[in-house]
Amino acid sequence: MPGVLVDLSVRDLRPSDLEWCSWSGTALHLTRVAHEVERARTGAVDYLAVCPPSDLPVAIGGVDYEVCPGAGTLWQLTVHPALRSCGIGSLLIRAAEQRIIARGLDRAELKVEENNPRARALYERLGYTAYGREPDAWDEETPDGVIQRYETVCAVMRKPLP
Repeated sequence: MPGVLVDLSVRDLRPSDLEWCSWSGTALHLTRVAHEVERARTGAVDYLAVCPPSDLPVAIGGVDYEVCPGAGTLWQLTVHPALRSCGIGSLLIRAAEQRIIARGLDRAELKVEENNPRARALYERLGYTAYGREPDAWDEETPDGVIQRYETVCAVMRKPLP
């Protein structure tokens, strides 16, 4: 079967990108992403976008440098649903790891919901190992616009970086 090759680049997510990122979540989620893009201006986080030549994000995710001392914590990693399993998530994670290394830190950390084995398999394939589990919770928006508390249990994973 013939394939299509597309050059991808990774750059900082910009406020103007958010209108193109509705595929990544609800309005509440995008409000949170906008807040994190603002935090990036202070250096507390990096928020990345993977883009094809159109320069419109097809994957986004952040690295928070304030959650765990000595590490960059990856979070809010997502790839456009139509483009999953194409290697874009791996590209995003490797770019995030390079940002962590550039800050002189020697490990990456992340949490993955225990009910998300597909994501966990990706992280393990990229060298992350679980070292604990913990409850987590956040507000989420239902399809009818109601905000409710979502509670889950996550595996906590880390990867040493060169």
